[in-house]
Amino acid sequence: MSKKWYNYIVSIDEPEASTASAKPGVPAPASKTPGPAKSAAQSVAEIAATVASEPQFTTPVFDPTSFDEIYKAAEIPPASKGYSILKVSQMLESEHIRNLPSDVKKSSVLVALDAAGVEIKDVIQDAVRRDRALDGYERVQQRTAEELETRKTKENADIQTQIDKYVTEQRAKIQSNNDAITREKERFTSWRLKKQQEEKKIAEAVGYFTSENPITTGDVNAPPPQPKAPQRS
Repeated sequence: MSKKWYNYIVSIDEPEASTASAKPGVPAPASKTPGPAKSAAQSVAEIAATVASEPQFTTPVFDPTSFDEIYKAAEIPPASKGYSILKVSQMLESEHIRNLPSDVKKSSVLVALDAAGVEIKDVIQDAVRRDRALDGYERVQQRTAEELETRKTKENADIQTQIDKYVTEQRAKIQSNNDAITREKERFTSWRLKKQQEEKKIAEAVGYFTSENPITTGDVNAPPPQPKAPQRS
């Protein structure tokens, strides 16, 4: 197990070999071959196996930062005589024993539990229930976050598609406008050349009959020519 809190409060004593010698003339009792001693981790694993692996959250959790609300939603039963793992944690951090060696802290808690008629197994079960409730709610939040990410990512992709389509359409309109401007300029330039040729033809014909030709043959926007000063006789 990855949880290390049980090292404070769980220990499995090795079975002691019998040191009593057989009395003379009395047959020694048949010895039993002792089985392998259980480790603390094995004992905790057995206790944890009695707790449901996946808690069911029967009520919504409105404040995810409230672990009490998460425990309540997971329907964790009340601890035996109030001795939950949280209470034991407070006991371990008590100013009376917090600075003592670990084995002394463990013994102090076990003595208190024994005096209250509480088995350490019940405390461990409470710890496992709370741990699995937290892990389960973490998975709930993770699924919620992943579903939100999936939904928003698709929404963003749809928006980007609409943006790309709009940009493409507007760029096409801009290009169409620019093409129309170019065609109009080319048409106007061609017309102006023909107009100037027409004016030149008209001006040449008028020139035969007047000394001051009133016909303009240049750019209509060009400044008008300055009148000539009268010549003195």
